[in-house]
Amino acid sequence: MCGIVGYIGRGNTKKIILQGLKTLEYRGYDSSGIALISKGNIVVEKKAGRIEKLEESIAGKDYPSDIGIGHTRWATHGVPSDKNSHPHYSMDKSVAVVHNGIIENYQNLRKELVGKGFIFSSDTDTEVISQLIQDMYNGDILDTVEKVIKRLEGSYAIGVIHKDHPNELICAREHSPLVIGIGNGENFIASDVSALLKYTKDVYYLEDGDIATLKIGSVEIFDRDKKTVSREKKHIEWSLEQATKCGYPHFMLKEIFEQPQVIKETFEKRVHNKKIDFSDILTYEEIKNINKIYIVACGTAYHAGLQGQFAFQKIAKLEVFTDVASEFRYSDPFIDEKTMVIFVSQSGETSDTLAALKEAKTKKALTVAITNVVGSTISREAHKVIYTMAGPEIAVASTKAYTTQITIFYLFSLYIGKLKGVISDEKYQEYLSDIENILEKVQKVINNHEKIKFIAEYLKDKTNGFFIGRGLDYKIALEASLKMKEVSYIHTEAFASGELKHGTIALIESGTPVIVIATQKNLLDKSVSNIKEVKARGAYIITVGFENDENLKEVSDSFISLPLCDDLFSGFLSIIPLQLLSYYTSSLKGIDVDKPRNLAKSVTVE
Repeated sequence: MCGIVGYIGRGNTKKIILQGLKTLEYRGYDSSGIALISKGNIVVEKKAGRIEKLEESIAGKDYPSDIGIGHTRWATHGVPSDKNSHPHYSMDKSVAVVHNGIIENYQNLRKELVGKGFIFSSDTDTEVISQLIQDMYNGDILDTVEKVIKRLEGSYAIGVIHKDHPNELICAREHSPLVIGIGNGENFIASDVSALLKYTKDVYYLEDGDIATLKIGSVEIFDRDKKTVSREKKHIEWSLEQATKCGYPHFMLKEIFEQPQVIKETFEKRVHNKKIDFSDILTYEEIKNINKIYIVACGTAYHAGLQGQFAFQKIAKLEVFTDVASEFRYSDPFIDEKTMVIFVSQSGETSDTLAALKEAKTKKALTVAITNVVGSTISREAHKVIYTMAGPEIAVASTKAYTTQITIFYLFSLYIGKLKGVISDEKYQEYLSDIENILEKVQKVINNHEKIKFIAEYLKDKTNGFFIGRGLDYKIALEASLKMKEVSYIHTEAFASGELKHGTIALIESGTPVIVIATQKNLLDKSVSNIKEVKARGAYIITVGFENDENLKEVSDSFISLPLCDDLFSGFLSIIPLQLLSYYTSSLKGIDVDKPRNLAKSVTVE
């Protein structure tokens, strides 16, 4: 991991690759590097830390070049350091390689190569690729790389240059994303289309097993059997401008503020003439055959799945299980051809989720992907795909992708409930109107952001805290706690409110912040009791509740009010101030909000 950029064209290579790497900074990284074929040799420059350090190291150096590769790395094998940064040379410096993924058999390969006299200069798994290419080189770089990748086990997206082939850029993928950009007399590779948008919007998405050779005026793609294949050319609709801050201090704040619009666009994509349409995903005949649903995801997407489970059970009256993707394969899930498994991933490249998807397919389940990225691996691997309309999400901490995912879940639940006949026409329309009206209410919550910033002043110097809630509110608490940990580095935990007294209340002391989500009317009395329990032990209570709830206001130290809505849909509203609370707490602490430490946007290793 984490970001790859490659270019072959008409010069200015160094500038183009550096610009592409900067565009990929949002994915998270701890080092960066660049390799160019210049004056007959490969030159590699790489530095631990931000790209600015790389730029400083090569500023003023004359590297005329028409071909090169670059990388931003998020450490998996070997600590972040100059030597472990990509690109990686072969021992004779004839080859340079960038790589995303994990080479699972690298230790055996390394041992073999050391036995042949190869000397390694890093602790990474990637370096075995460049050394293998040197070892197996037969004068034909494409054929050599084809032979090398057959020896690799695990996942990879690679870019390769060889000093004796200054007119060829080789790339290949297996279980890790890679896209080819098509220009006019120039071509590109990248792990994410955002790195290419300044130069082209026409791309090929490589598939597992593909290997390609790029020249200045041509691209050839081959499958794992060395057969020439034609991949569909895709035109990317969104602009580079969409991926800029547009005047906001951080992408995270911009993306929080974009939520009314992207929820609306996701809603309108599936609702026409007051009717929800997922007929491309599921028909009445198909739903009749389904007796169980699993929702599988990681992190924030998993929390969206918990809301999806809530919606399916409450609206569609279906038996639903939600599982963490990294555990799904190893729990021997009871799934078969009568199971629908829904996989949720913002990027569509989450490694654990993709592995779980493949497991579900081997058991003949109907697989459905919910993702934000057209052409992503998960969208191609699943039987059916539902796209959210979040647009590019740049901040590492997900916000608008999450709310568009829950929009999909609620609409899909209503659609299935109607197909199954468990919801009346009247209730169907009522719920549909409720979701549509949420848009205006989300905006009202965002408009209250200055008060939330004031509350963040209290939190910024704290080191621990709790989020609690009951029912749907507990599911929101889990996501809110994750956001606070991700961007502010404050250790928080989320609990079902009634669980605090079963041990954890021992941690409450004077001034401990406890953030309470209390929107479920049938549970409010119990929530008030739980607040009193922790308040009696010195907790500082921050409550998120409906604007007319005087009882909650009375027992709270700070109160964040929400516009009134049906309890069923309160999660659309209650998460917004908690996203803002995390954002402002992080910002007030001086943390790099968009690129929190140790995290990456797209997690493509297990």
